Amino acid sequence: MIFSIGLSKKLVLPAVASMVLVLSPALFGQAETGEAIYKRNCAGCHGADGSGQTAMGRTFKIGDLRAAEAQKMTDAQLADLIAKGKGKMPAYEKRLSHEQIQSVVGYLRELAKKK
Repeated sequence: MIFSIGLSKKLVLPAVASMVLVLSPALFGQAETGEAIYKRNCAGCHGADGSGQTAMGRTFKIGDLRAAEAQKMTDAQLADLIAKGKGKMPAYEKRLSHEQIQSVVGYLRELAKKK
């Protein structure tokens, strides 16, 4: 009986530790990265690289987010576009917080540097 309890503790503690590591951003109030938010909400149409070269991107003639035309927009303009949507692009103001939208804007700036 004592052996089985010790064995259970040996199995349970690593599992709990793993869960804490996975959930730690949520548990400790750490913000999700702009990249993670972009990949979850935007990459399906805009592409992982922001080029717009996806089936949806080509169908709706989505421009390259890394291009000068998109990058010359101010952060406030990009945030407003994400919040309110445009054309076929849905509004995200009810799905994403202001901070999350700002994180995505920051990530869009990073995408342009990677081009």
